[in-house]
Amino acid sequence: MLALVLFILSAAPLPGAEPFSPELSARLLGAAAKQPQSAKAAPKYTNRLILESSPYLQQHAHNPVNWFPWGDEAFEVARRENKPVLLSVGYSTCHWCHVMERESFEDEEIAAYLNRNYVAIKVDREQRPDIDGVYMTAVQMMSGGGGWPMTVWLTVERKPFYGGTYYPPRDGVRLGRPGFLTLLQKIGQAYAAKPEQVAAAAQDIAARLEAAAAAGAPPSSFDRQAAMASAAGSYRQSFDREHGGFGSAPKFPRPSVLLFLLRHARRTGAASERDMVAQTLAAMNAGGIHDHLGGGFHRYSTDERWRVPHFEKMLYDNAQLTIAYLEGFQATGDEQFAATAREILAYVEREMSAPDGGFYSASDADSSGVEGAFFVWTPADVTAVLGAERAAWFSVLYGVTAEGDLDGKNVLHLAAAPTNVAKGLGVTPEQFDAMNAAAKKALYAARAKRVAPSVDRKVVVSWNALMISAFARAAFVLGEPQYGERAARGANFILEHLDRGGRLQRSAIDGRGEGSGYLDDYAFLIQALLDLFEAGGEVKWLQRAIVLQRTLEAHFWDAPQGGYFLTADDAEKLLTREKPDSDGAEPAGNSVAALNLARLAELTGDDEYGRRAEQILSAFGATLSGEPTALPAMLAALDFLEGAPKEIAIVKPSPEADAGPLLAVLRRTFLPNHVLVVTSSGAPLETVAAAVPWVRGKGALEGEPTAYVCEKFRCDLPTASPQVFASQLERKGASTPSP
Repeated sequence: MLALVLFILSAAPLPGAEPFSPELSARLLGAAAKQPQSAKAAPKYTNRLILESSPYLQQHAHNPVNWFPWGDEAFEVARRENKPVLLSVGYSTCHWCHVMERESFEDEEIAAYLNRNYVAIKVDREQRPDIDGVYMTAVQMMSGGGGWPMTVWLTVERKPFYGGTYYPPRDGVRLGRPGFLTLLQKIGQAYAAKPEQVAAAAQDIAARLEAAAAAGAPPSSFDRQAAMASAAGSYRQSFDREHGGFGSAPKFPRPSVLLFLLRHARRTGAASERDMVAQTLAAMNAGGIHDHLGGGFHRYSTDERWRVPHFEKMLYDNAQLTIAYLEGFQATGDEQFAATAREILAYVEREMSAPDGGFYSASDADSSGVEGAFFVWTPADVTAVLGAERAAWFSVLYGVTAEGDLDGKNVLHLAAAPTNVAKGLGVTPEQFDAMNAAAKKALYAARAKRVAPSVDRKVVVSWNALMISAFARAAFVLGEPQYGERAARGANFILEHLDRGGRLQRSAIDGRGEGSGYLDDYAFLIQALLDLFEAGGEVKWLQRAIVLQRTLEAHFWDAPQGGYFLTADDAEKLLTREKPDSDGAEPAGNSVAALNLARLAELTGDDEYGRRAEQILSAFGATLSGEPTALPAMLAALDFLEGAPKEIAIVKPSPEADAGPLLAVLRRTFLPNHVLVVTSSGAPLETVAAAVPWVRGKGALEGEPTAYVCEKFRCDLPTASPQVFASQLERKGASTPSP
């Protein structure tokens, strides 16, 4: 402890910055006393970010830059000293954020200039997606593109007047990009010499932001079938028929697109769209974007073949991909897809799970300062672990060559069919599977001895909710209850620690909640609770979902135009109040909310939920009709509403009774447009009926588990026969009315 205090006392003054006040110095000392001791050399510099909980901000706590966190203090200093503000936004596992830190924010000359002439603010986009969203929109307006790190120049009124993403430290370092120091100098000089022009530019951008956020009310109706058909047609045109996926490099998994196409294929009978999804899932599974040793998927592929990834792993990607592989399994029957879903969940449970039940946010692309170093192999590396004989066939199977993919190093990917390699070795496929599993286990153990990428241990509600959904869906589809237990642990952590009477916090670090929840936190968690209810039948999950939905209505709904804002009505007021309107790496909160409302309407029979879902579709009608590929997840909600969703109840004679044969039918059927209740006769059913009225009066006929299938106010005859149940699930349109 003494050493930690001493390093603060002896830290060099930040170059070009005023000395810290006695009050701030005392706070820094207090923060240092709480830090774990380390054998590393004491850092030369320490700034205010050491007081912050964000892992990303903590990464920058020892830069020579005089960083401020976002807040009134920073802007008041800028106003008092008549300085522009330099806003830098990123996240802890962002590779190019690390590069810019090493090149610019650790450069003492650049830091000194920045400290003398600017007030510098650092923001974690994962903690503050509202700040990130507003200024990312501004950067896209100014530069035509966006990404992280995001670098924005602001006035003291918080209005942007210049911005971009990554900048190299000096001119000439990377062709085509101006040097960061040059930009700081030129923009700082313009701010001082031409304040009227800077103010006018900032006002123009602010006005454009306001105009975009306050776009006129869209049409109240649009051609729904045409919107879905148009999106499917666009995806068919951009589909890579050789390698799977859409477009060219870089290639992202885009789970929302895959899920929509599976639904559209089922709706229209277009086997080609289902095959597009299957080819993409298989190609990603074989590619280097898939971690063949540790499980899970990297962020994206830098090439069109899914071969060489950007190596960070995001919780939200792996959650959505789990569901995509589960639905791919249901739609095609391909057992490999189910195996991949299990593998992702095993990775998350092993490497991304907090002891208290939450899930960590991400793991870094870099280790030892080199992107991908943890994951790549030379032929000598493989031989050293496996021996020459095993390394020979393993290298054929996983494409390990002397040339390699990255400077002589290889990203493992399936380069040959396992059955062909097995045949060449003269062993059965089963024997070869065991050989391959043993080899991968040995290499995984060897890899574990390397310097591992850092893990962002921040527990974000929205991303945790996506993973809870993945575990809950896996529990049902695969019939493996341990996944449901893991989903329940995650949900209980959030509800017990981050739900304050129906108001969610954004995240937790070391079990401590902080920040206010955003639309995505509510919408994704409501979805997860509905998935848990349908997977296990515990009505408490549905009840909590309804409470959270009420909060969304009270604090996020846009009454004049429809749809939900990203922030609550009592959140910090930024330049604009954004309303998420596109599905990107994560689905938009409005897309998920629309489907949640449709499911709640079917479960509860409350038409108000359905009307609200329709209002969301109307609010985004212009986008859905003019640019439907911007909202594939909302198209999935539209498909649900247009697809005559089925109400399915399976009633057991007692909680202990086995409804396995009936559930097995539903598990292997791709039926996205349904709601499900699994319960037991007597008190359990009556408890559920208080929230789901249409199950009342249904029982287990003749003491056998019984299935009930209803659609559009008409019901099939109840049945205990799995064969009859299967035919009822496949039937479209009106069904035979019950007596």
